[in-house]
Amino acid sequence: MPISLSDLRRYAVARSLFKPTTLMRAIEKLGFVQADPIRAPARAQDLTLRHRVEGYRAGDLERRYPQLALDEDFFVNYGFLPRTHHALMHPRKVQSKSSPVRAGRVEAILAFVRERGAVHPREVDAHFSHGRVTNWFGGSSNASTQLLDHMHYLGLLRVARRDSGTRVYIAREAAPATAPAAKAAVASKLDALVDVIVRKYAPLPAGTLGFLVHRLKYAAPQWNRERAAALARAKRRLGHARVDGIEWYWPAEESAQSRRWRPDDQVRLLTPFDPVVWDRRRFELFWDWVYRFEAYTPAPKRKLGYYALPLLWHDRIIGWGNLTVADGRLGAEFGYANGKAPRHSGFRASLDAELDRLRAFLRPRNRLLPLKKKND
Repeated sequence: MPISLSDLRRYAVARSLFKPTTLMRAIEKLGFVQADPIRAPARAQDLTLRHRVEGYRAGDLERRYPQLALDEDFFVNYGFLPRTHHALMHPRKVQSKSSPVRAGRVEAILAFVRERGAVHPREVDAHFSHGRVTNWFGGSSNASTQLLDHMHYLGLLRVARRDSGTRVYIAREAAPATAPAAKAAVASKLDALVDVIVRKYAPLPAGTLGFLVHRLKYAAPQWNRERAAALARAKRRLGHARVDGIEWYWPAEESAQSRRWRPDDQVRLLTPFDPVVWDRRRFELFWDWVYRFEAYTPAPKRKLGYYALPLLWHDRIIGWGNLTVADGRLGAEFGYANGKAPRHSGFRASLDAELDRLRAFLRPRNRLLPLKKKND
């Protein structure tokens, strides 16, 4: 039978929301977990992992990170990925002109970090007093912090842990000098990086696949000229089908019509960065309404809310929820794409179960988090 959009939708939901497992196995299955600092009511990485890790609590990734074979780095976005995937992007080379002063500061900071071990940005700033600079958002930040970010991106430093959300760095062992990688080796690494993308976000419309492969310019800028060939190879080797005039792609070893892709009947509140909903192009094709992330939209212009969480039931995104924690209580407000909540009794019970899971996910050890619901 020809593949339908319904097949692709069920496939997308069921393959991403796999049976909860251990933290490391979940990240390996995802390949990459996007990070975001906003807590509403928790960070994006925690909201992503809570559906996929057995017994997960908010902050578990940050707490356990030092003991896991993970790295923080920029892939197609910034986040966490297994070290085997991190190694595919490095040694990372950036074509940019660095002044002698900047190069000297980098060498001095690297020597300082090697001598001290794990270093907080505050220690670097106090020691070197590099002053303030304009950041990417037009504001002001410590020059030392920007240099540490730059060194981390180049692979000179790695994140050892976080202290209250702030990255603490250690020096990464210098890789031995090697000759430039052969063309076949470069192609193999780029194909592996494309596979990480596809395994996380499949099935992908052709436009999204092209966009994400283009974003590998951040993961591996040294291979910018090879990206177009990597995209062409991917389109030849991946599973694909044309549905309603759009070409779709997924891992070649998977069948988009397999009976194994059966979404369950749970209600789930997903982070805006969850792989199920991340691609807004695919979102509109699957669910026929427009979802927008409005955290940076002026409040009077918001339609859904500051950090509206897409509301999934079976294989449908039927609305959104805005969650807050105030005075130790969880507040929940909901909106629906068609203007009203489903009248099915199973939905109400499943929504209550999801809110109970959220309370367990958010509460500190040995403490209950009461629930206060509104407009549900």
